[in-house]
Amino acid sequence: MSAVRRPLVAGNWKMHKTVGEAREFCDALATLVDVAAPLDVAVCPPFTALEATARALAGTSIAVYAQNVHEAEAGAHTGDVSAAMVLDTGATGALVGHSERRAAGDTDAQVAARVRAGIDAGLLIVMCCGESLDTRRAGQTEEWVTRQVRDGLASATAADIDRLVIAYEPIWAIGTGETATPDQAQEACAIVRRVASEVVDGTRLRVLYGGSVNPGNAAELMACADVDGALVGGASLDPGSFAAIVAAAA
Repeated sequence: MSAVRRPLVAGNWKMHKTVGEAREFCDALATLVDVAAPLDVAVCPPFTALEATARALAGTSIAVYAQNVHEAEAGAHTGDVSAAMVLDTGATGALVGHSERRAAGDTDAQVAARVRAGIDAGLLIVMCCGESLDTRRAGQTEEWVTRQVRDGLASATAADIDRLVIAYEPIWAIGTGETATPDQAQEACAIVRRVASEVVDGTRLRVLYGGSVNPGNAAELMACADVDGALVGGASLDPGSFAAIVAAAA
């Protein structure tokens, strides 16, 4: 982790937590996170709990991000949410291109459009990329990640650096209990940084690792030179576990 780049730890709740459960989580987390620590912390609730989570965390240093955002400002897009709608809840950022969204049909072109739309609206965008186990076994990790990063940043410019984060999330390590070794995480995150440097200032770009991050492996993973924090899945559902990962990053 570079001293130049401020670490970010974001917890992706996926399809978990009702409004009441989200409030309880936030009340607990706010007492566990060191507000003076030199890092950024965010949680990514489901859309139904975005506003309640933002209200519960108002006045704290913990940000709230949506789990996805549509590229259109408005229109006939049943089940989707625009950047303006996300901002209206009090959230300040959004994930795009998460592997589970890509598996559901989101394309590289849509990811690029959502990066552009989200940043233009004033959101911080965490663009996700990562390969499957078959792709890794075939020795195609670099080719795959390079394409996803280039395509995802197709509409980005150098001026977007302060509102852009990229998360490398090996699909084979998401929710499986498998975790990339520090060497594997470093290698992939270095690829992300190198490719993204074609568009933005790579020395300032924050690159996160995501894939079964937990309190036991967080410090080792985030000690890697090109890992600037974590996108946490299952371990972010418990405030104590998530706070321990935040402490490891700090």
